[in-house]
Amino acid sequence: MKLSLSVAPLLLSTLVASKSFHFGSQQQPLVDGSLSVPGNNPLEFCADPTNYILAIDHVDLDPNPPQKGKALQIKAKGNFTEEVEQGAYINLSVRYGLITLVKTTADLCEQMKEVDESCPLEGVKDFTKDVTLPKEIPPGTYTVLADVYTQEAKQVTCLKATVHFS
Repeated sequence: MKLSLSVAPLLLSTLVASKSFHFGSQQQPLVDGSLSVPGNNPLEFCADPTNYILAIDHVDLDPNPPQKGKALQIKAKGNFTEEVEQGAYINLSVRYGLITLVKTTADLCEQMKEVDESCPLEGVKDFTKDVTLPKEIPPGTYTVLADVYTQEAKQVTCLKATVHFS
């Protein structure tokens, strides 16, 4: 369980970052077929983000890729194209190779407090979050999936990332 808790800050911070972005416009259609989230990060959308409520302008991680035992700064911008109210939730999973370390559902509005935001979430958001990743993260490949929904089960966003720690 300690291993899963070590990776959770990276996942949740990245997810929160992606949710708090300042996006000035609607999500851009994927012209090149790439699902990469704009910016300097290992994030990908789970599917074409055109219909997501959260239109992500960019997410920047420093350093990218993240390094265990080091500070990680996350800068994000985006736009909630619809109001997201209390009751919104995140389905979160973290895998180490083929082993599932974490599979949980978390309250989105509670997580947003980590970046000084509160529900309802709407309009343009811009934030920076600093986290320190533990030195104790075992070497290997970690895959994180964060699928976010409103209380009415409308998809806010879905992001995934694969990060390798040596």
